[in-house]
Amino acid sequence: MSKKRPNIIFLLSDDQGAWAMGCSGNQEILTPNLDRLAAEGVTMDHFFCASPVCSPARASLLTGRIPSQHGVLDWLKDDNKKQEDIEYLAGQEAYTDLLAKEGYVCGLSGKWHVGKSSTPQKSFTHWFAHKSGGGPYYNAPLYRDGKLTKEPEYVTDIITDDAISFIKEHAHKQPFYLHVGYTAPHSPWVNNHPKKYTDLYKDCPFLSCPMEEEHPDSIYLTKEVLKDLRANQIGYYAATTAMDYNIGRILDELNELGIREDTLVIFSSDNGFSCGHHGFWGKGNGTFPINMYESSVKVPFIASQPGTLPQGKVDSSLVSAYDFRPTLLEYAGIEHPEREDLPGKSFLPALKGESFTQKQLIVVFDEYGPNRMIRGTRYKFIKRYPYGPDELYDLKEDSGERKNLLLSADENTCKLGNNLDYELEQWFLKYVNPEIDGAKEAVYGSGQINLAGVWSKGEVSHSCDDYIKEKIKRDHR
Repeated sequence: MSKKRPNIIFLLSDDQGAWAMGCSGNQEILTPNLDRLAAEGVTMDHFFCASPVCSPARASLLTGRIPSQHGVLDWLKDDNKKQEDIEYLAGQEAYTDLLAKEGYVCGLSGKWHVGKSSTPQKSFTHWFAHKSGGGPYYNAPLYRDGKLTKEPEYVTDIITDDAISFIKEHAHKQPFYLHVGYTAPHSPWVNNHPKKYTDLYKDCPFLSCPMEEEHPDSIYLTKEVLKDLRANQIGYYAATTAMDYNIGRILDELNELGIREDTLVIFSSDNGFSCGHHGFWGKGNGTFPINMYESSVKVPFIASQPGTLPQGKVDSSLVSAYDFRPTLLEYAGIEHPEREDLPGKSFLPALKGESFTQKQLIVVFDEYGPNRMIRGTRYKFIKRYPYGPDELYDLKEDSGERKNLLLSADENTCKLGNNLDYELEQWFLKYVNPEIDGAKEAVYGSGQINLAGVWSKGEVSHSCDDYIKEKIKRDHR
């Protein structure tokens, strides 16, 4: 690798499953620029989010901490100024802080959604931030120069325009880090996307995302989508293709400026998403109880720097969002001693096409409030505190996660489940901050409204939608 530190562009989509790209085998969705990026780089096809919902997942990418360490346990609501002004990651080091100390100029274009979006944080000096976690694609609320504005044009284009402006300004100066946070393909999907993209799918049969029989635990989003399933399918795919087109604009700009080989481009998503998979639309909170299906926890990850990284390589190592921080810092050549309190390990050798040796117990972990997962190369165990229902899947024999082995467990299956439960408990015991332990939090998937645990000083931390309240009553009658 060159001694010159690379520019870094991190393209982060919103609610995109690993399945929703042409380069992942989807023959219906149009993503020529993501396919191009994969052909020019390395795809980690077993990359997992740290939590199957946006804000905790994004906070884990930034800090290398799991949600029960950084305290963002659900998506963050901003219904009032008190909620808007909470800086959830105050006092916590992000990798951008370390990049900035080593001379990087850091810019944000688009979605932030880890607290106090009005104010630059974590050593970002360029700050064009979406106010919330999602919302309309036209007249989207964004902070520009500290002022909240409504951007009348299509927000995916607007975010890209700002990103390209930042790239042009810093192309031949000090190394830069640019975080491009798209809201696509997050809802809304109907009447929110340009006709030139929706028309691409007017005859699509959507065999790549068939709507299965409705999941018994599905919540309101699925029920809304089913009122006009096809329009929502078209919207989700159109939003993805519109984002892909804009990613192409960024790649073309790098080539035109002559800095493509000086720039590491990474593409990923905050969390996965189901478009009818398992009979629901949504992510981890697309059902209640919250789910940890592969479509919810598995996200795309592509890294490309021509001349430095291999091209067209696919690596199937199990890696997680909490591994991202040490990997990125090592790639940039920034000294960062491994910390005992952080779970992540660098997977840079895998990106470089070198021998990548993982521990004998190759597992990844996820959490979403009182819901936790341990996932190995074959088995996945999901634990819901305190009463369950727990789940155990054999991903070799049952890749679709249809058969919960715990429902008809023999002695060997019970032993396997107990062993995985033990490994899960031991791992979280090592890393959880007991002050904000998600296993003790009443997280419903309806949004976080205050600091977690004792950090809230006795105030309510999590909201609960009326729909969820009614479902809990029905389920416990």
